Amino acid sequence: MPNAEAARPNPDPRAATMALLARATRDELSTPLRDHWPNLAYATIRAAEIGLVMLRGRMGGDGAPFNLGEATMTRAVVELATGERGYGQFLGRDPARAEQAAILEALAQREADREAVEAFVLAPIRQRLAEDAQRKRAETAATRVDFFTLVRAEG
Repeated sequence: MPNAEAARPNPDPRAATMALLARATRDELSTPLRDHWPNLAYATIRAAEIGLVMLRGRMGGDGAPFNLGEATMTRAVVELATGERGYGQFLGRDPARAEQAAILEALAQREADREAVEAFVLAPIRQRLAEDAQRKRAETAATRVDFFTLVRAEG
């Protein structure tokens, strides 16, 4: 099954950045912040908060929508001293991770930091996700069974 992001390319670079940051691990967010932006000035606009979201599904992908269940989500909003506002959100419970994602999303908007965020944050996340997808494809291919039928010659 193809990745939903690959099947539906997002022309909005900010939305693409937020989507990658939502799939990042805590280390993929905290390490670049510590190494490249150690004393960054920002204000917390909305402190990280944990809540619930309703997950919706469709039978067969195009059937009538139904409520599948609830999942926890964490979100945060920060503003850099230069005025850029960043939003961080993802499924799960990790306030520090949401705040770090929001900071990096704000930095990605800033002209001076856009290339650094791409090189040190987004590119490694993309690479990990691609490697994970390749590994899953290889594991699936290893279990593939090809069925064939022998035709009996009757004369």
